[in-house]
Amino acid sequence: MTTVIKPPTPTSGSSRTAEAGQPGQARRTSDWARRAPLLPALVFMILVTQLPFVATLVISFLRWNALRPELGKKFTGFGNYRDVLGDADFRSSILFTIVLTVTVVLVSLFLGLLIALLLDRNFRGRGIVRTMLIAPFLIVPVASALLWKHALLNPVYGLFNGMLTAIWKLFGSDNPPQPDWITNHPRLAVEMSLIWQWTPFMMLILLAGLQSRPGDTLEAANVDGATGWQVFRFLTLPHLRQYLELGGLLGSIYVVQNFDAVFVITSGSQGTANLPYSIYNIFFTAHDYGRASAAGVIVVIGSIIIATFALRVVSSLFTEENR
Repeated sequence: MTTVIKPPTPTSGSSRTAEAGQPGQARRTSDWARRAPLLPALVFMILVTQLPFVATLVISFLRWNALRPELGKKFTGFGNYRDVLGDADFRSSILFTIVLTVTVVLVSLFLGLLIALLLDRNFRGRGIVRTMLIAPFLIVPVASALLWKHALLNPVYGLFNGMLTAIWKLFGSDNPPQPDWITNHPRLAVEMSLIWQWTPFMMLILLAGLQSRPGDTLEAANVDGATGWQVFRFLTLPHLRQYLELGGLLGSIYVVQNFDAVFVITSGSQGTANLPYSIYNIFFTAHDYGRASAAGVIVVIGSIIIATFALRVVSSLFTEENR
């Protein structure tokens, strides 16, 4: 008698596994099809940002001075970092960078809040006024610095001294003062230029926060007889807390890296050299590539710390908005 051996029939469990595997494979294929167009951008970003930073990190551990080629390129470990942090001028630039950043960000936030409160009201021509107030932030930073240096702060034909002359002549004085703002107050000149440039940025962020306030809460406060100051103190200001933090942190990231205002207005003289300008001097004046790279790495680390706090604030802001 011959025995016929039949092939094993698949069980219901194995068939379900096979059926489940096909949609999973199709899903993975679909995911790769969506991500593939992004790969060139990712590769470009790595080539443009990460590779130069890795090269800078490597150079920061080398003793490399173009003015002394006989010394060659030698590995020095953390010697460049010790030299940079031990330099009194570099420590002074760190201190001025901190003072400049804190001053510009705080004053810009205060002025931006005042302007945002005014623009939050309905009045004729509000769109035109808003566009005009945003204009300083849209100007190229170098052009903005040149505008302040020549059109506003120049002691001979600047607008500020022209206004002082007109005011003194109203009181009958024939010898009005003509102060040299950049020479007498160099730090103030740089700070005013950056405050003028960054106040519109803060105003836009805070205005968005004001327009996202819950209307029913404001109506309830008005019905209960709350004054304008009480509404601002107990409702508006707590609501704007995260927007204030966001504006302050984003402004700090950019002001720390500012180079144009210092270079154009004062050229880093009279204690106005900040970190980017100090790195520029070390690299292009002293041609000490190792120390300049070490200083750049220090600035990047500081910027990453600030950016980490900024990302946390942004994520908490989105979480709060989605509740």
